[in-house]
Amino acid sequence: MNERPHRATARIEAHDEEENVSARPALRVVHEPEAIDLAAAETAAGQFLTALGISTASESLRGTPGRMARAYAELFSPRAFDLTTFPNDEGYDELVLARRIPVRSVCEHHLLPFVGTAHVGYLPGARILGLSKLARVVEHFACRPQVQERLTKQVADWLQTHLEPKGVGVVIEAEHSCMTLRGVQATGSSTMTSTLLGLLRSDARSRSEFLALTGVTA
Repeated sequence: MNERPHRATARIEAHDEEENVSARPALRVVHEPEAIDLAAAETAAGQFLTALGISTASESLRGTPGRMARAYAELFSPRAFDLTTFPNDEGYDELVLARRIPVRSVCEHHLLPFVGTAHVGYLPGARILGLSKLARVVEHFACRPQVQERLTKQVADWLQTHLEPKGVGVVIEAEHSCMTLRGVQATGSSTMTSTLLGLLRSDARSRSEFLALTGVTA
């Protein structure tokens, strides 16, 4: 499958001159999609509904194509954020884990939503991460057409590259409406994926601790 490149960048933003020049600059994480044309999307949504035999002439459906366009634009537009890190002055070397981070994304095969939770943890190296940023990274990669396997690995790989911890673990459990609402109609089913890097993959004790805290059987 040929995957269309997704233009998302993490770049260094310069500090104000008044700030301490020795301080580590913030890593500004931004999403740079192709230009969004809401008017064209609204027209296409109307044509799509008409092609499926759904008239948009009634008062209640007249605005539906525009709402569809704006809804998908929102789903595909993650918010920019600063990856705030701090020196690990105390030499903390135990697991840091954020559990039950909400996940919402859209299956790239059917453009139907999948929702669930992510557990994201890491073993700190020289720096520690602002806790809210773990959720921000999940959102950053979830706000685009996705498959859960890729999403799980992208979050883990990105944290490993930009935080340089001793280990990273990501577990995502989600319900896919492309399975529950259509096709096999497997109501109540969920899909679980995981990626473990560094010591969370190679060290049995660290791996077991992470999996136990996320509720996954080691």
